Amino acid sequence: MTTLLDAVRRHGEAHADAAGIARTPIPGLTTVRATAPSDLVYAISRPLICLVVQGSKHVTMGTRGFSFSADDSLLITADVPTVSQITRASTAAPYLSLVLELDPAVVADLAARMEAVSGADPSPVRVDLTDAEVADAALRLMRLIDRPASVPVLQAQLVREMHYWLLAGRHGTAIRRLGWPEGHVQRVARAVAVLRAEFARPLPVERLAAVAGMSPSSFHKHFRGVTSLSPLQFQKQLRLIEARRLMLSEGASASSAAFAVGYESVPQFTREYGRMFGLPPVRDTNAARSKPQATA
Repeated sequence: MTTLLDAVRRHGEAHADAAGIARTPIPGLTTVRATAPSDLVYAISRPLICLVVQGSKHVTMGTRGFSFSADDSLLITADVPTVSQITRASTAAPYLSLVLELDPAVVADLAARMEAVSGADPSPVRVDLTDAEVADAALRLMRLIDRPASVPVLQAQLVREMHYWLLAGRHGTAIRRLGWPEGHVQRVARAVAVLRAEFARPLPVERLAAVAGMSPSSFHKHFRGVTSLSPLQFQKQLRLIEARRLMLSEGASASSAAFAVGYESVPQFTREYGRMFGLPPVRDTNAARSKPQATA
């Protein structure tokens, strides 16, 4: 009988792109495959659940680090900056994982029908053992991909079922907060959407607070509580991550990348880039290009 490991391996081998990402016909569902440990990868992660089926990975958010491997799940319940690295992977035993983006609308609908589970871990990033029911729902989603005619008919109910088991299991309390329409997580998420779309422009905190429906002082407090950063720090990380992508993927110079993401001073960009990535822009991108690329 096909296992989740078999299904993720087969899909990754057949469909993974150069970065090891294999999208599926089910929106928000992807698999990840890497045949070697990766470099550090910086990103602003969206709410998601990552089920590792082979290999190991380490993720850092702020001062907290999380190591996880096969049979573990990484849960991210807010748009937060993370630094990740695949730590165990080889050609013979690749790193393999299944990632599903969480849908707040589905969470809200299910949470209204379910009793709340105990637990109150407020962290937007956490690692736990994968619940058997979650793994089973994930396997049936992967099996569905092999029957394309069934995907449009059955995908929504299987994705919904997976959300249900996540809410009913170890991750339930943390995920439930995603479904509170006027909760702090959702209010901050509205401001984060503006930051993602307009990070290269000046964004006064008053405007972001208004989008979130909060006073500036309350917004600043809750934004940091959800993301671990101030709005300005969050915007800065978005700019630097995009600048690095422009240099590595599109061959942009450091100065053109700096101006493209909203910096007015190249020396300031160089200083802040070095603080985030450990090397100045040119040295960092040259070092990255000289290494075999592995996914994260």
